[in-house]
Amino acid sequence: MKPVPQLIRAGLWSCTKGIGLERFELLRAADEWILQGVIIALAENAATEVRYKIVCDKSWHTRRADVSLRDGGVERVLAIAVENGQWFENGRVNKTVAGCVDIDLEWSPSTNTIPIRRLSLAVGQKSGPVAAAWVRFPKLRLQSLHQEYERTSKQCYRYSSGGGAFVAEITVDEESLALKYEGLWQRVEI
Repeated sequence: MKPVPQLIRAGLWSCTKGIGLERFELLRAADEWILQGVIIALAENAATEVRYKIVCDKSWHTRRADVSLRDGGVERVLAIAVENGQWFENGRVNKTVAGCVDIDLEWSPSTNTIPIRRLSLAVGQKSGPVAAAWVRFPKLRLQSLHQEYERTSKQCYRYSSGGGAFVAEITVDEESLALKYEGLWQRVEI
């Protein structure tokens, strides 16, 4: 019998740009890390709900993710699996994300935890380019996104993507979960 995952942290993020909330959980199983949550946002003039569950191995390599999006009374599902370096989207190989290491949900600060934990950068160290399989919302489309992380202090990272087209500071807690994602998200402290 598989052991029940242990809850490490749960919380709530509030979107600082637009209308949105995310409830998240970080869980630990024997040899897996699990990120799961629910995002409620206003997108393209529609109330939208996203539910996700991402499973990483003990070294923070993405193994699978289930993402569902409901808007306008319609629910769409994206099942992602990573096997031997190949990314599968709803059972089919997606070659556009070949070479990607991490998954990144466009509307969630939770997925920044994955590369931050996996890279384990020292203060002052840069990651260099890292390719992420980026889930775009509300289209629920998977594409490659080049990102870089620089650890600027014990709790802060400089994140950039698209060759520097987007840059933000991410302040994290002791579990490497965002406390503040500059210009986008703020954790609500309870």
